[in-house]
Amino acid sequence: MANRMWGGRFATGPAAVMEEINVSIEFDKKLYAQDIRGSQAHARMLVARGIVAPEDGDKILAGLDTILSEIESGAFTFKRELEDIHMNVEARLAELIGPTAGRLHTARSRNDQVATDFRLWVRDTVDHIATQLLDLQLAFAEKAKAHAGVVMPGFTHLQTAQPVTFGHHMLAYVEMFGRDRSRFADARVRMDECPLGAAALAGTSFPIDRHMTAAALGFARPTANSLDTVSDRDFALEAMAAASIAATHLSRFAEELVIWSSAQFQFVKLSDAFTSGSSIMPQKRNPDAAELVRAKTGRIIGGMTALMVVMKGLPLAYQKDMQEDKEQTFDVLESLSLAIAATAGMVRDLEPNVAVLRKAAGSGYSTATDLADWLVRVLGIPFRDAHHVTGRIVAIAAERGITLDKVPLADMQSVHAGITEAVFEVLGVVNSVRSRTSYGGTAPANVSRQARSWLARLAREAARA
Repeated sequence: MANRMWGGRFATGPAAVMEEINVSIEFDKKLYAQDIRGSQAHARMLVARGIVAPEDGDKILAGLDTILSEIESGAFTFKRELEDIHMNVEARLAELIGPTAGRLHTARSRNDQVATDFRLWVRDTVDHIATQLLDLQLAFAEKAKAHAGVVMPGFTHLQTAQPVTFGHHMLAYVEMFGRDRSRFADARVRMDECPLGAAALAGTSFPIDRHMTAAALGFARPTANSLDTVSDRDFALEAMAAASIAATHLSRFAEELVIWSSAQFQFVKLSDAFTSGSSIMPQKRNPDAAELVRAKTGRIIGGMTALMVVMKGLPLAYQKDMQEDKEQTFDVLESLSLAIAATAGMVRDLEPNVAVLRKAAGSGYSTATDLADWLVRVLGIPFRDAHHVTGRIVAIAAERGITLDKVPLADMQSVHAGITEAVFEVLGVVNSVRSRTSYGGTAPANVSRQARSWLARLAREAARA
């Protein structure tokens, strides 16, 4: 049986495999709310412009309201033979109000219709993700404020480098996720244009008002070129690119949680709420939530790459290849949303092991730079010479298996006679972090001030959202 939506051009129905590859209703039914919103805006515009009679417009709007209620209540039957969400809604509208339903598709195409629906969904989801990222920043800022003075090792190359504070480490992620929010906000500005009215690819001869439909759907303006409009998926790619960077940040923190919560590190503890056990080893507490966040990142980056490859060879304008845009975008943005929620939960759940962190902060001669800086600041030695002197003192400590602050003054003076008892004031990890008072540094006073500033800023932004 031919699809009745195609009119007289097709005499027979599609082959079974054609139907299988062509059908999209299983996934694009997710767009039902956006599809109905777009159709309602289009119908009101057609009436306002005298293209459709008011009584027909009223029937169409009432029918669309009924369909929305049916879908949300679970009473709606989606039909594979109708291919997609647009045809399913249109067919049901015809069942409800008869031939008048056919007037709804005046001056539009499935091409601009799907572009509108999809853009609305991405925009709605980006708004939700932005709210989640703000909450994630709050979680990190709260943790930073609570542990502004807790000393821990800072790492480069995953080797102990210099002491930092736990709060400072938490604030690093506040900055990262702030940039992520900024990227999503920037992408949203560019996606805030309405495709509706571009029709198949060339616009329409009907006297439509695209500014009216754009305003009705909350867009800043209509798109300016009909060819670009129906063939553009930049809005999805930009959202996915921002999602990929955000997921990378989530994964970096997840990796740290996996390491920090291990028996070898014991830097932090996660409760039962975000860990799981082993089917055979009763002692295990596995950081499964962190591991799954880390894994989601590969899935998210893969989805963005897949759509890039789909789009890279498409001439203008619309091609059926673009049906492959939605599953990846849905999966990428929903996976990111889940990963953000899990990470916010873990941040609020975790507790730092203060004693272990402080002990680890002093390992690996982490205050060696403080010694070199003291030699420069107090004795006026050029830094490169101070670096050499410090290296020789570290070698003494390593040979004896002691920390820098335990090296006798006489042994230090054997390397450089000018060293005095005052040097020990900078060799402890607490004094080390307190001394890092430069803007953006790890000093507890800095961290407390930055955490309070972020919390106040985020509260203001949440109130405006």
